[in-house]
Amino acid sequence: MTATHRTALKIAAVLWVIWGLVHMLAAFFVIPVDSQTAIGNILDRVDPARLVADYPVELSGILSQHGWNLGWFGISTVVGGVFIWRANMTAIWVTGLIGGMADAGYFLFIDMAGYANFLPGTLMTLVSGSAILLSFWVWLSNRNVVNTPSGA
Repeated sequence: MTATHRTALKIAAVLWVIWGLVHMLAAFFVIPVDSQTAIGNILDRVDPARLVADYPVELSGILSQHGWNLGWFGISTVVGGVFIWRANMTAIWVTGLIGGMADAGYFLFIDMAGYANFLPGTLMTLVSGSAILLSFWVWLSNRNVVNTPSGA
């Protein structure tokens, strides 16, 4: 692995840790609040007056599950970022799948519909996409490299 590859992995790792911390924080903007506030926090570009409604109490369970998912996505990508920093090739796949698939759903159903502001939502999609591109570039460059002990 070249010095450029190691640097790319360190940048990807930092991006994943940032992404993970933002999503862990986002969980606290969804789980402990009422449904209307949680929906407003998720759909932050939508006029709050449009979200005023008598929501069924059962919706709080769905939103809490969403918040839980935000939290574990975040924790997983922070842990994955640590392993990517250490050049673990498996972590590139696991972290990319967790963070990438989470953000794919967000991008398709929230971003593309115009329900979210650039910051933090769309920016975090760009962060995860950059982390995926950097780390998979390194993985592709190193997939056929055989590690041999020094002096062998």
